[in-house]
Amino acid sequence: MRETPAHRPPVSRLVGGVICVYDTAAPVFGELAPVAVLRPREGDEVVGHAVAAGADRAYYTTLDGAVCVDADGTELWRSDIEGKWSGRYGHRPGCGLSPDGRRLWLYQPDAMARRGRGDAWTVLDAATGEVLARFDLETVGHGGEHFTHPGGAVLLCVGEGQDGTAVLRGSYADGTPEVAAYPWSDRCLVGLSPDGRHFLTVDHGQGDFTVHAYPGGEAAFTVTVDDFGYDGGECEAVVEWSGGYLDPDTLAVVLCGEDEESEEEWFRSFRVDARTGRVLGEFDSGGRGSHDLLPLGDGSWLTTADSGHPVRHRADGPKG
Repeated sequence: MRETPAHRPPVSRLVGGVICVYDTAAPVFGELAPVAVLRPREGDEVVGHAVAAGADRAYYTTLDGAVCVDADGTELWRSDIEGKWSGRYGHRPGCGLSPDGRRLWLYQPDAMARRGRGDAWTVLDAATGEVLARFDLETVGHGGEHFTHPGGAVLLCVGEGQDGTAVLRGSYADGTPEVAAYPWSDRCLVGLSPDGRHFLTVDHGQGDFTVHAYPGGEAAFTVTVDDFGYDGGECEAVVEWSGGYLDPDTLAVVLCGEDEESEEEWFRSFRVDARTGRVLGEFDSGGRGSHDLLPLGDGSWLTTADSGHPVRHRADGPKG
């Protein structure tokens, strides 16, 4: 197995209403037990979350804003989104921490929430919940996924349903907040390379995936479904919006589809050379479905057990 990447946000999952944190720095495989459990405040409906590096604080979003709790479940601060939403469904605020843990980036799908304004990306002081900056976005998103870049930035992928996706990059270097949008509306951000020099996107129409240079987004190469040998026919395939970097040199890519004769859904996981795009071959991810694959960048990856806790796999040894 390759050396652990320099920066890896804590792995956490919402299981049974609590935020569970797992140690993926240790060489432990099989179903993982949480090393910390952080409890949201009673009555809060958690729709997104992030965990501090020491697993002593959790940050989570509700439909109304962001909340921070400590390891004992004590509420340290609460930052409400201004204005009441109208309609419970179709909008899920999300959050992500900066690599140094000092700032929390909060995505607000205010347009879909019908708050009478457009979407926003807000920067909060992670220690106090104070609003440090707010950026008005041109998106009309249902939700957004945050990616923490090892160089200090945070990337956001906003899902706009059938209208596509938007990818943005936010930074707060030297106290100066900045946000830049990548020049496309049809690519979904899937993962960052362990060294932060590249990132992976999948076409919103699911016909291909592309490796881009960071930070500019220039395409290094694109691989289409046809490159895997699927050209329609009896077994039409698409690229799933999952996968990422197995290690610095290898991508994990998932293809899925429906067999025309049996009408059964299927998915297959592949290794792809992250430098050239050459398809290296299929592997058994052990996942429960096409979305159930989270590469860790060190040669191992996570799937999900029946319990909801992650299962850690590696290619060069036993899975449990």
